[in-house]
Amino acid sequence: MSDAERRRLKEDAEREKNWKRWGPYLAERQWGTVREDYSADGDVWDYFTHDDARSRAYRWGEDGLLGFTDRECRLCFSVALWNEKDTILKERLFGLSGNEGNHGEDVKELYYYLDSLPTHTYAKALYKYPQAAFPYDDLVSENARRDKTMLEYEILDTGVFDNDAYFDVQAEYAKESPNDILIRLTITNHNTIESPLHILPTLWFRNTWVWGCTHEGCGLKPHMSADNETRIRLDHETLNRFYFEVSHGPNDIKPQLIFTDNETNTDRLFKTPNNTQYVKDAFHDFIINGDHAAINPKKQGTKAAAWYRLSVPPKSSIILNLRLYSEEETPTQIFGNDFDKRFEDCIEEADTFYSQLIAGSLSDEERIISRQAYAGLLWSKQFYHYVVKDWLQGDPNMPGPPAERKKDTRNRDWPHVFSRDVLSMPDKWEYPWFAAWDLAFHMIPFSQVDPEFSKYQLEVLLREWYMHPNGQIPAYEFAFGDVNPPVHAWACWHVFHSTAPRGKRDRAFLARSFQKLLMNFTWWVNRKDPHGDNLFSGGFLGLDNIGVFDRSRPLPHGDHLNQADGTAWMGFYAAVMLGMGLELASTDVAYEDLASKFFEHFVAIIDAINSFGGSGLWDEEDQFYYDQLLVDGSDKPLRIRSLVGLIPLIAVLVIDSNVIQHTKGFRKRMNWFIENRPELSRHITKRTCPKTGNTRYLLAIPPRERLESILRYMLDEDEFLSPFGIRSMSKVHAKKPFTLKFDDTTYRVDYEPGESRTALFGGNSNWRGPIWLPINYLIIQALQRYERYYGDDFLIECPTNSGNMLTFGEVAIEIQQRLTKLFLKNKNSIIPCLGHAADCLQSDSFQDLHQFYEYFHGDTGRGLGASHQTGWTALITNIFHNIAEQRSAPS
Repeated sequence: MSDAERRRLKEDAEREKNWKRWGPYLAERQWGTVREDYSADGDVWDYFTHDDARSRAYRWGEDGLLGFTDRECRLCFSVALWNEKDTILKERLFGLSGNEGNHGEDVKELYYYLDSLPTHTYAKALYKYPQAAFPYDDLVSENARRDKTMLEYEILDTGVFDNDAYFDVQAEYAKESPNDILIRLTITNHNTIESPLHILPTLWFRNTWVWGCTHEGCGLKPHMSADNETRIRLDHETLNRFYFEVSHGPNDIKPQLIFTDNETNTDRLFKTPNNTQYVKDAFHDFIINGDHAAINPKKQGTKAAAWYRLSVPPKSSIILNLRLYSEEETPTQIFGNDFDKRFEDCIEEADTFYSQLIAGSLSDEERIISRQAYAGLLWSKQFYHYVVKDWLQGDPNMPGPPAERKKDTRNRDWPHVFSRDVLSMPDKWEYPWFAAWDLAFHMIPFSQVDPEFSKYQLEVLLREWYMHPNGQIPAYEFAFGDVNPPVHAWACWHVFHSTAPRGKRDRAFLARSFQKLLMNFTWWVNRKDPHGDNLFSGGFLGLDNIGVFDRSRPLPHGDHLNQADGTAWMGFYAAVMLGMGLELASTDVAYEDLASKFFEHFVAIIDAINSFGGSGLWDEEDQFYYDQLLVDGSDKPLRIRSLVGLIPLIAVLVIDSNVIQHTKGFRKRMNWFIENRPELSRHITKRTCPKTGNTRYLLAIPPRERLESILRYMLDEDEFLSPFGIRSMSKVHAKKPFTLKFDDTTYRVDYEPGESRTALFGGNSNWRGPIWLPINYLIIQALQRYERYYGDDFLIECPTNSGNMLTFGEVAIEIQQRLTKLFLKNKNSIIPCLGHAADCLQSDSFQDLHQFYEYFHGDTGRGLGASHQTGWTALITNIFHNIAEQRSAPS
């Protein structure tokens, strides 16, 4: 039992059994995405709305509630609900579009990813469904009334969950074999009165037959039909034959099997005749409007549901059992004792898997948080389909797209992109599309649960059907050509180290990644260092609105901005590539030349940021790194104390002399460089351990005295150091905002610990004060590298002015402990990241339910932005692991 999941992972990796063929790969939102937008103006939110979604067949994917699908999203399963109060069938999560929210797009539902094995042999999620009418109009109108200085109006604020008047709808999945999926739905009425609920476990085929596309098999229309009162037969040209069986409900209530087609209701949406009598929203019309003609009386089609009409007793639960299986893997017994036993076994296997993964020294609370973070990672895998060439040109069987799409639309310079993969999403509702730098962070915790998947994810974005021929990695769906901080190499390097012990690491993965990253690094150097002086600028949107200007756009009059963080990111990139090159050179001398190249490039970047034109981007007055605005031949520091000046900390590499000794060619070139380029080699420091005689070399952007100054700012609780981690901007700007008059416009930057008050970048991304886990994690790792070099010989006052002197490693632990306080109950039993809804969340049914936000309030720790950003916020699992190691270390 203990090795069951690891055995399955091995079988899947070696292609013996296709254990990952089915999983929670169904999007939470397909409407309002770029790939479903065929408008002339590119307004994705208004072109395909939530109201359209129930009636309109999607082109590139599907969405649903608590859903499961195969890895090509051919056959989908999800749950639909009706409480006899709502005006529409609840088939998908509701949220505000980017135009409707006072802080951008925002899902307005309560749902939780509770558990999953990496093969999804067991998976569990929960949706909380109000018994009152869902407050669609209230959420839209109240958020429209609020401006950017006000908090978002959330579902808990509406009162629909007061007095426990809601259902818990829990979906569990267990696999008997790769194509035999057991489904258990548990419906709990938390109210004190009996309450009605219509529940429709729903199956449908993704519509691949109406478009005339050439990459979805032969384009034959799949078919489903009723075999009997409780079984549906499903035929698809590439899936072959499956069956779906449903159990009776409580008191032997038989569900009714209903059928329609997954095709657009053009009559409702466009006032044109439908192509088929039975359309996508038929179940809504049948159940809510009582239109019996809406469903197919022959009990066949491409969409089907089992309709249960339940009356759930107060404070009670009802269980429904369902099963989806291939004809080749038909079980001997569909339901009964074996069904329940399989769930028991899968749950035990999941418990065993995570007991081995999550450190035993963690508290019960910490273990629950870690396990749900992993569950969120695994549930955020999504089938992502986007063939840019076809999207730009339109489909053969459809009206041609507007002419504007070909000459002035998103991603027109990326016609080579052909995506049809299961990818890790930042958030399956707010960001249901891959984002390259998000994905890189996701793979750090992912490498602990599924090493092979983490390596595949990093490699796939470097493949020719994603990476641009010029070497650029696509950023994200809204604009592949945007640029995010280059962290992909770091993620590859991290995953290489973390997925196997020394001597067993995947060198082929490292070599493949390194070779493609060479192209990407060259793209950065050619495109983002316009003057060839190793000072970089332009883009770096990973820090969105942290600065004065929109840095992805050119400045007026040809003026230029040298970015301290942009330059530091490239130093970090060069340092990582140097580390990778040295590792590969230890067994292949062909990599020694490349290691030398990155060694010299890193040192050149260190020199530029510290010395170019005198003191580089270092401000002698404030003793901090700032962006530098070049106007009319003179430079002006933009004195905003933000992550812009902290990012140089992360560009640090420690090299052991024994590594250099194993690379003869590199050693020779390095020694020549040190002897013949003293103006650059002065940035390299070394020290020898008196006990071992081992020498270590330190390559870092800030020299020691500048490092001390940066740390004084970073660890000052009146500046960057929050009770919950490192802020993205110094709190000093709460009292002293930065202002700049430029080109007849006055720009102002304030400390904004919560939601953004500016519309820059849509207004839902804010780097002017909140806490972001990914940047905190990079800072923590940098501190650990400094610890490796300095040990006890460099003590830091933490917090600043406290008199408490710590090593770099101890400072790293201090920051990690502060970050964990975001998720742990405080002395008042309040979880800070959930503090904005603390009263409701104190009830028993909300205990041990965690959400993983995009970022956090810089003063209170309140969760902000996307609420299911379990991608990079799952880094909290690594932080808990580090703390556990510290606890168990000898004193």
